[in-house]
Amino acid sequence: MGSKSFLRVSCLQRETASVSKLSFDDNVVTAISNSFREGWNWETITRKFGCLQLNDSTVEKVLLELKAPTDAKPALGFFHWAAKRNGFEHGTRSYCIAIHVLLGARLLTDAKALLESLSIKHIHSTALVDSLVDTSRVVPCSSPLAVNLLIQAYAKTRMTDVAFHVCRYVQERGFSVSVVSFNALLHVVQKSPKCGFVWEVYEYMISRRTYPNAVTLRIMIHALCKEGELQKIVDTLDRIVGKRSEASSPSTIVNCSLILRIFEKGHVEEGGESTVVVLLKRLLQKNLIHESVAYSLIVHAKVTLGSLDSAWELYEEMVRRGFQGNSFIYTSFIGAFCRDGRIEEAIGLMREMEERGLRPYGETFEHVVVGCADSERLEECLSFFEKMLSVGVLPSCLAFNKMVEKLCERGNVEQANSMLTVLLDKGFLPNDVTYSCLMQGYARKDEVEDVLKLYYELEYRSMSPGLSVFATIIQSLCHCGKVEEAEKYLSIMRGRLLTPDATVYKALIAGYMKKSDTARALHFYNAMASLAL
Repeated sequence: MGSKSFLRVSCLQRETASVSKLSFDDNVVTAISNSFREGWNWETITRKFGCLQLNDSTVEKVLLELKAPTDAKPALGFFHWAAKRNGFEHGTRSYCIAIHVLLGARLLTDAKALLESLSIKHIHSTALVDSLVDTSRVVPCSSPLAVNLLIQAYAKTRMTDVAFHVCRYVQERGFSVSVVSFNALLHVVQKSPKCGFVWEVYEYMISRRTYPNAVTLRIMIHALCKEGELQKIVDTLDRIVGKRSEASSPSTIVNCSLILRIFEKGHVEEGGESTVVVLLKRLLQKNLIHESVAYSLIVHAKVTLGSLDSAWELYEEMVRRGFQGNSFIYTSFIGAFCRDGRIEEAIGLMREMEERGLRPYGETFEHVVVGCADSERLEECLSFFEKMLSVGVLPSCLAFNKMVEKLCERGNVEQANSMLTVLLDKGFLPNDVTYSCLMQGYARKDEVEDVLKLYYELEYRSMSPGLSVFATIIQSLCHCGKVEEAEKYLSIMRGRLLTPDATVYKALIAGYMKKSDTARALHFYNAMASLAL
């Protein structure tokens, strides 16, 4: 045995000199390939072939000589050996050929390792995809598998924007991105600070007819929890299908959230209706969303588009076919009718809801409260507001402020202030606009002390008064002849980096003119002029 080893080494030593003088012809390529097939160690191979100068072309020849699945391990050995040679660095093409060879032998772990190494080399992603596709012609391998593993490699290295770009690029070139690849990307995005991006990826995935599995849904539910949105979606589903319904499955929760996000972002538009409706129909066909939820969202899509009468006709047709109306659909119509100024129809739907035993929720009441206020139907506005409180629902600042504004315009500021007191006891959180409306109401009646009381209350609640609050105080004080005190609030205002507007300067000018202090009036006139007010 020892003599055979000695003879073999001696032969190698004799051959080394001659090999060093050779170029990379077919015989040398075969010799190198055979040395890796036979399992020679790197030290022996380097002694024999160390004088050969490697380049991209010669490395490619050897890799192609070893492209058979049975030669995949020797090919990988050659790839790593070549990478250790001084003066040589693998190009994108040799990486891609090696990856295809490994994939052909189902050596996925080794292929993934090369892809991850390649993904961090700052090679343009589309060029890398093109190279993978191009080299698949010389190595029998599945290109879709290669590009999917590339997407997963980008995801694993947290290059999520690049991974998503590759997803879209390969889809445009006719390749299919697997749910496993999408899951890899979704998982990393959901864990990142850009959690909201997960919905853009998921929407794209559905639009390309790649449907979620249990892993996808678990990732998306985690995203909802991270955003604090899960309970909101569950509440919406309760309004559509009732509490503790079987319809509130993970797939329905996730896909309902997706559709509502599309509405909220304003991505539904004329010509875009088909996109949303088609998306819903696909989800329905794949049993990924409950039937009642899908039909409710289709009607909501038409309402959102502004096709109110068309949406109502669709809804009536659905009812004739056995569809049961729900609080979500009624609220959608009520909001649309109110925005359209069709307040009678909105009130009629509220009554119809009560007759059918459907419970209005906060948003339903708010639509009618704001709609009645805008239509100058203050008595009905107050009536619905009282009903809202009686069922334990607190208004939003927007709805309450609108009602306060209308009450104050009619001189009923005391009533509005009393209502605020009641709401505060119930846990309502006003904003500076609430106080500004009340202060303007008292200012109209020249009750400056009440204006200042509200300001002190606002400060006590550690709220930040805005321009309208200070403007009201200054105008009220100037109107009552307390111009010097008004200037104090101007100083406070400036100290909080709020820029006075023309109404503030005009109030001060008028106040000083009434006191015949023309010098001070001129001072504020010049200040106003310098600010181009």
